[in-house]
Amino acid sequence: MYYKSYYKSPLGQISIICDDSSLCGLYFHDQKYYEKGFENSDLVEDETAIHKVVKLALDDYFLGDDRTLKNISIKPKGTPFQEKVWYALKDISFGHTTTYGELAKKMNCQSAQAVGGAIGRNPIAIVIPCHRVLGKNGELTGYVAGVDCKKWLLNHEKEEKKDDYFL
Repeated sequence: MYYKSYYKSPLGQISIICDDSSLCGLYFHDQKYYEKGFENSDLVEDETAIHKVVKLALDDYFLGDDRTLKNISIKPKGTPFQEKVWYALKDISFGHTTTYGELAKKMNCQSAQAVGGAIGRNPIAIVIPCHRVLGKNGELTGYVAGVDCKKWLLNHEKEEKKDDYFL
């Protein structure tokens, strides 16, 4: 069984889906692939202890600190390759970026496009920081919640990082 609640962010409403022990989905309202994979699941609207932890971590993130996001137990549903890409994304630090090609190389994958396809299906926005991946030459490329959302997240992290984040 899955439990769903909502979080009001500076970028709009976010849907949070958890099972009994982990975060399984975090989606911006109206994003591409919204709640994909949960269409035929029993989704109970309820705020569990995991939801409270996620919401507090999102509060911290939007105040400029992503350290509590890293402590959230996650359980994304995807192919083995997608999950490998998603867990690799967690290594990209707050305020930093990489490119699809650099990430593919780090993962010993010959196809930046395949990595990009997996990134585009990320079911746990922000916590799995797919917004930190750019096109070659640092180009701002697509994001499931829109390029404006991606730009906002990157600018937010850039601004907050300069304030002694790593004390």
